[in-house]
Amino acid sequence: MSSGNDCQPQTSTKPALGEREAAELVDRVFGLKVSWIRSLPSYDDQNFHVRVSAEGADEYVLKITNSEDSQEPDLIQAQTQAMMFLSAEGFPSATPYLTKDGNIMSLESGGTRPGSKKYMVRLLTYLPGTPVAKITTNAQILYEIGRLAASVDKVLSEKFQHPSVKSLHRDQFIWNLANVPLLDQYIYALGQNKYRAVVEQVIEQFKGKVIPKLSSFRACINHGDLNDHNILVDSSSASLENPQYRVSGILDFSDMSYGV
Repeated sequence: MSSGNDCQPQTSTKPALGEREAAELVDRVFGLKVSWIRSLPSYDDQNFHVRVSAEGADEYVLKITNSEDSQEPDLIQAQTQAMMFLSAEGFPSATPYLTKDGNIMSLESGGTRPGSKKYMVRLLTYLPGTPVAKITTNAQILYEIGRLAASVDKVLSEKFQHPSVKSLHRDQFIWNLANVPLLDQYIYALGQNKYRAVVEQVIEQFKGKVIPKLSSFRACINHGDLNDHNILVDSSSASLENPQYRVSGILDFSDMSYGV
């Protein structure tokens, strides 16, 4: 999901590297030879699943951040540090493979021509699993996801500290729930859709009932996009009669922010 404040057109900011270019990037920046690579779906960044050994034992995700968000290195630093922190706390979160220079990320040009856009590049550990969106959910996994979401927010709020955290205070960030009134400027996109009146009513009720009491809500660091495409589950032990799942991965921290 887009993490920009001004919602630039996706096509103007999203990277568009081919598989060969991506493999060369892994070699040049991280010093690893890619033996297998395939593109992964992504909204406004570009992701590749890569293997760097013939046996497939070492797998990573090459994450190339869109050119807009790449201009905010402190924000990407905060997101990555949060991922590393959560992994150390026992949560199924990816961690970065360091560049040849010993950094967690590198700003790279998207082409050889002068003026080519630059993108922040990271190589993250690959998390196996199936997106929740692709399974038939049951009470057990929904409970696990709810407990996980609460635990993530709790541990980030109580224990996560890093100088880059200040970048998560994103006042005009449209995906922060406190900023629901910012949606007014996009109502036009609904045209004469039958749900337009409902959306307008919800925004007005938020302004009248929630905004005046906003200061009484507890603020904390939020993942911001914990949807069914960004949660992986392990279904290896599931049976058709009694499926049991466990959360095996938390993806996409690009919409993190500090707020309610």
